Amino acid sequence: MTIEIERKFLVTSEAYKTEAFKKTRIIQGFLNTHKERTVRVRIKGDQGIITVKGKSSQDGLSRFEWEKDITKQEAESLLKLCEPVVIDKMRYEVRAGNHIFEIDEFLADNEGLVIAEVELKDKNELFLKPDWLGKEVTGDVKYYNSQLSINPFKKW
Repeated sequence: MTIEIERKFLVTSEAYKTEAFKKTRIIQGFLNTHKERTVRVRIKGDQGIITVKGKSSQDGLSRFEWEKDITKQEAESLLKLCEPVVIDKMRYEVRAGNHIFEIDEFLADNEGLVIAEVELKDKNELFLKPDWLGKEVTGDVKYYNSQLSINPFKKW
């Protein structure tokens, strides 16, 4: 179990695609999207993962996170129990200075939305901001994957 510290940004161009060193398809659903906690099931490539996240801090920068690897078959079974909208996205990973940005290009009901996240060791940690990084949306709950499963981008 850890405290996750991350910042989220909208993305202004597709330049990240040429800078990416890794690209992975992710399919994920939510067993629970309560405001105090979310329980997520994810298939990332050939790997299954179950994650429990706590409520975000007031500034939206940090929250409790517990994650455990499960088999892809277990994840596929659990996805069948998830709340209605499953998130489908392509994740690009880009190095920028000492950090790795994860850029999620959403598909299906959230197509058109592209969000970059960077994990930090400290809330005040400095990081290099690539040119394609746009408006910061850290703490804006409508951009949380759990909320995108309830209120998809195409309905905005």
